[in-house]
Amino acid sequence: MKGFRFSLTSRIYAGFAVVSLTCAFTLQPLAQTPRSFMAIGSYGQQPPIRVVDETPHFEVSPEMQGDILMARQRYIAAIDAYRQGPSDSAVLWNKMGIANHHMFNLREAQKDYEKALKLKSNYPEALNNLAAVYYGQKQYHDAERAYKKAIKLSPKAAMFYSNLGTAYLAEGKYKKGEQCYRTALALDPNVFESDPAARIAETGPTHEIATLNYLLAKTYAEAGRKTEALFYLRKAIGEGFNDRKKLLEEKEFAILRDVPEFQQMLADKQQ
Repeated sequence: MKGFRFSLTSRIYAGFAVVSLTCAFTLQPLAQTPRSFMAIGSYGQQPPIRVVDETPHFEVSPEMQGDILMARQRYIAAIDAYRQGPSDSAVLWNKMGIANHHMFNLREAQKDYEKALKLKSNYPEALNNLAAVYYGQKQYHDAERAYKKAIKLSPKAAMFYSNLGTAYLAEGKYKKGEQCYRTALALDPNVFESDPAARIAETGPTHEIATLNYLLAKTYAEAGRKTEALFYLRKAIGEGFNDRKKLLEEKEFAILRDVPEFQQMLADKQQ
């Protein structure tokens, strides 16, 4: 799949186009207080006082067990753990979908996300993840529609815009893709640097990867972030981008034109 908290973050990573999945997971449940941690034992009312076990005992919920297993990439075991939880929990169905998604079991992942949405129709993370399934199946129009629904429910979610941008690129809608990347970066300066655990990667045509990297370079350049712009520009060139004219003429790259590394890129392209 090309690119997904487990959302599809649209990013190039080690030669892959990437989408980020959205999970209410992002290991947040691991940071929460356990549901119950009552100490076991009590003192007798009359002497002598009985010795009791004062060690607190914690109840680890199926969801937390699953989250721990997900963090260890034990996806099948995580699914088994989540299944021990409430069957009417949209969150658990979404997480089972994410586990299946990581194993590229798209059919089962789709069923899980659809079950989550049946239980909770206004669940933006599940919509985002379902869109990522569509994207992985090259059903780009369906992916686009689902991402838009997720954005309508959660308009400040940078990752959703990033994912929609990647879907647009797959459809050849470069202007719209570029605008989505711009919006995503404005909402979250680190949106393209998300946790690798929240990403699903798959290979794509070289020219698509080159274009995606180029647009990321352009987006960062427009935001004034030279280091990131040069990084993605190098990746774009490495994947075959060779339009020297664009680098010279597009206004977004004006901030790079006095940078020696950028000048060297232009000189190499001229040879």
